[in-house]
Amino acid sequence: MMQILLIRHGESEADILQVHEGRADFELTELGRTQVKAMAAYVNAKFPPDFIWASPLKRASETAAVLAEQVGCPLHFEGDLMEFNNGALAGLSFEEAKRYPVPKELHERVEQGESAIEFRMRIEVIFSKIISDPRYERIAIVAHGGVINNMLRSFFKMPVNKDYYFKNGDTAIHLIEIKSAERIVHFLNDTSHLLARS
Repeated sequence: MMQILLIRHGESEADILQVHEGRADFELTELGRTQVKAMAAYVNAKFPPDFIWASPLKRASETAAVLAEQVGCPLHFEGDLMEFNNGALAGLSFEEAKRYPVPKELHERVEQGESAIEFRMRIEVIFSKIISDPRYERIAIVAHGGVINNMLRSFFKMPVNKDYYFKNGDTAIHLIEIKSAERIVHFLNDTSHLLARS
């Protein structure tokens, strides 16, 4: 049996600037840091992980580091957990990004980036690697909305097309479990830890 906490990073500077994030490496805002502290205390009290995997992008790595310190468990940064490679769009304002064509097919790439299929396959591979490690009963994966969406699609054995989206609020927690052949969902998009802070 393995329980998996999928955790999105806190609010980042890109959210305030209204720009395409993806591989653009923005830091957390002060609100984001407050959100992360609340999430880390909540996770530590309710379901502390034995090990944390995280994206090395600043917004996720800082979120993961705070969680690791709160829980007192090992943390490993993994490049394949980075958000969708949005290539030339990274860091551009939504207005500036309109000059680039939007891929219409799953196999089409964003300029200098990756396609939706490549993104899904990258996440399928790293997710399979992570859940195949028998050393831990509960792990946390701290990453990005697109990464978490693809992990949940993989967990539910959904097709490659993007017909289904899973909501990911700032520091949202999803708790899923793999037990023999069973796949169990405990909850999705839990942000109740933020209610006491609002």
